[in-house]
Amino acid sequence: MTKHFGFRDHDMPERDREDPGSIADGDASLDGDPPNVSEAQPPADWITRDPVESGPGRGGRSGSDGRGGETDPETEQEAEQIESDIDELRRDFSTLSDRHVRLAAEFDNYRKRIERERAEAWTRAQGDLAARLLDALDDLERFANHAAQTDDALLQGVQLVERKLRQSLISAGLEEVDAEGARFDPNSMEAVAMIPAESQEDDDIVSDVFQRGYLFKGNLIRPARVRVKKHGA
Repeated sequence: MTKHFGFRDHDMPERDREDPGSIADGDASLDGDPPNVSEAQPPADWITRDPVESGPGRGGRSGSDGRGGETDPETEQEAEQIESDIDELRRDFSTLSDRHVRLAAEFDNYRKRIERERAEAWTRAQGDLAARLLDALDDLERFANHAAQTDDALLQGVQLVERKLRQSLISAGLEEVDAEGARFDPNSMEAVAMIPAESQEDDDIVSDVFQRGYLFKGNLIRPARVRVKKHGA
């Protein structure tokens, strides 16, 4: 025998709310939002906010967003640092430029001094050579002046050699000290004897020249040896 299990109307518990049929038919009203719906949704202005400002890690930054707002303090600090670096570079450049100018001037002075010293050394060397040749020149001159009894051809040859040597030295810078009849000058003359002067005007006047004196390019290489007149001697 088959048993049928089921509920009878009087066995069903009473419903404590509206008939579900009304909800199914769409006639029932919905009271408020579902739970946690309002908390899960973002603010209304979040959609229109600048993604750069609302992005992660940028919500707390203040300043300009490049569209006319206030300047970012970090950007101002970087600009000030760059300006400070530029000023320091300018000062360094000015210092190096001044140093370069001073070094260039010092080098130019050094070059001129070296050239001057080299020229002076060359002049001294030439003067030393001319001084060594003066004795030979004096010997030739004395021989030419006191060799009246010798052969004319020999005398002419010696005089020619003496003139050529003298002319070569003069061309190189040799100058004779003009001593005879001049007032005694201790800078270019050497007094080896004195004779009485006839008047006060003749005092310290060179009477005779025993040995000629010479300058070489303005430098004394041998003083003139003279005899000087001295008043009251």
